Amino acid sequence: MILNIALIIVSIALIAVILLQSKGIGLGSLAGGDAGGVYTQRRGIDQVMFYVTIALSATFLILALVKVVIPEV
Repeated sequence: MILNIALIIVSIALIAVILLQSKGIGLGSLAGGDAGGVYTQRRGIDQVMFYVTIALSATFLILALVKVVIPEV
């Protein structure tokens, strides 16, 4: 039961982080910056969001594998 809730929370967080990373709507544009369609390197909050996405993806994968390997009682 706890594993199911953890999977749901991680999946919702992963969806939210991925949606915030749209190239056309970068978080830098919220402050008025415009890259002009050229995306070169992640900086600041974009880089943090990139690493958060990787961490959430790895967490989701591990939780899903644990759910398959260890059946609930």
